[in-house]
Amino acid sequence: MNDLKAFSGHHIDWNLSPEHAVTMYLEWGNNDWHAEYPPVRSKDDVSTYFVVDTWAGWPVVRLVRRNSEHAEELATVALPEQLANSFLNEYGDLKGIFEPTPEIKAWLRKELGHE
Repeated sequence: MNDLKAFSGHHIDWNLSPEHAVTMYLEWGNNDWHAEYPPVRSKDDVSTYFVVDTWAGWPVVRLVRRNSEHAEELATVALPEQLANSFLNEYGDLKGIFEPTPEIKAWLRKELGHE
């Protein structure tokens, strides 16, 4: 697990969902130039964003840096019990990669000092 304070200087794309990231970086040409996230032009186009990962059971948050060639996991942090339980109440036992809830984003902003 990593301390999020080390990433406080990174520009975080708070509204970038895993679905948008796939559209932008893995399905080139599948999104509109007028969309919030226009198509990627080169491997120099980079996004840094958070996801909630439930594949192992208990939800963790991952900070991901992605370009058109690969995704790099910068940090993995366990959610506090209250946030994890709230997330599990909403999504049940679904396994996957999800966009953080507004409550989780608020916690992440606080952890990064982006309040």
